[in-house]
Amino acid sequence: MSRPSSVNPTPGELEVLKILWSCGECSSRDVQESLNEDGKERAYTSVASLMNVMVDKGLLKRKQQGRAFLYSAKAAKRRTLSELLSDLVGRAFEGSASQLVAHLVESGKLTQEELDQIRQAIDEHQEN
Repeated sequence: MSRPSSVNPTPGELEVLKILWSCGECSSRDVQESLNEDGKERAYTSVASLMNVMVDKGLLKRKQQGRAFLYSAKAAKRRTLSELLSDLVGRAFEGSASQLVAHLVESGKLTQEELDQIRQAIDEHQEN
């Protein structure tokens, strides 16, 4: 039985989205080259197929330019990441953002800079 498709991007799809959020519009060849910069080779056909699936899922837009297609993210980075985070909080932390933050703090993996940024975000939110 096949796994039901998710509206949220998979880890591989998220990699593609990060590239497109950075460049705006790219060809599948551009995305493949960018993905391969980490030293892990991905076949052009695999990247192109993934991007076509992402179009079908509504994650990407595609427009023809000459013989090639240019792709762009359909949703803004902030919106997509917010939806992913809401899904994570709901599934893993019983809908409690405070449990998520407590887990992050207690994990000991946050740097002092990250802790300062969290405090600053809280302070700014309280001022508004």
